[in-house]
Amino acid sequence: MDYATLSVRKLTPHVGGEVSGIDLTKPLSNQQFDDIHTALIDHGVIFFRNQPISVDQLAALGSHFGKLHRHSGGQMRADNPGVRMLHADQNSKHVAGEDWHTDSTCDPIPPMGSILHIHTLPAVGGDTIFTSTYRAYDMLSDRMKAYLQGLTATHDGRMAFGRFDPDKKYPISVHPVIVRHPVTNKKVIFVNKSFTSHINELPPDESESVLRFLYGHIMHPLWQVRFTWQKDSIAFWDNRCTQHYAVWDYYPEVRTGNRVQIEADQPPIAA
Repeated sequence: MDYATLSVRKLTPHVGGEVSGIDLTKPLSNQQFDDIHTALIDHGVIFFRNQPISVDQLAALGSHFGKLHRHSGGQMRADNPGVRMLHADQNSKHVAGEDWHTDSTCDPIPPMGSILHIHTLPAVGGDTIFTSTYRAYDMLSDRMKAYLQGLTATHDGRMAFGRFDPDKKYPISVHPVIVRHPVTNKKVIFVNKSFTSHINELPPDESESVLRFLYGHIMHPLWQVRFTWQKDSIAFWDNRCTQHYAVWDYYPEVRTGNRVQIEADQPPIAA
């Protein structure tokens, strides 16, 4: 895959690419932004090294791809309300993203994508694992694809966010189990362990069994990429065709960064 202003090294056959040849601390041309977006669509998640960007620069970067999404379960930064700080230390009882998920699927319109900049890292650990829900769908049997077609699932924000603030009210939304990516037109599985409570058209026991199968299938290592962070690394993932897992194996050490989420312009589309 050729890009006019940057290079991308493919990391696995199905998901992930590492970008080089671009400095995100400097003003970018329209062609550079177009190449970043194309690389995101091509690889599902893209990674950048040695990018010491500021909070305002991160917000500006995200804003070029769409309006910044207000996170439904977390506090935003006082100095820039479009940015959420992610921090873990010896006092943390939970961390954001510590199980497989697609960001904020409890929202009526989940974010299109997220950009995360990590600037403070533990001595070892703290990786993030991504998986391709394109590939997960493609590897289902034809009978399972037919069975899932037309089903919907409920996504409840309390499942993911209630442990941080049990008194807060969180969104609950219904989305198709199989959706179609609005750019590529490819089908993906759109349920996740952190937010999906049940499949609406199935009795409880059947719903639980189907979801358990799908969660295990989605996290299969054959369609994963594992990213080891370095200081000032950035990950930009397409929330519509990936899931991810933040590995909290570094307690009680510190890991800190900032993230923006980018609004989508439509809810998930039934395939």
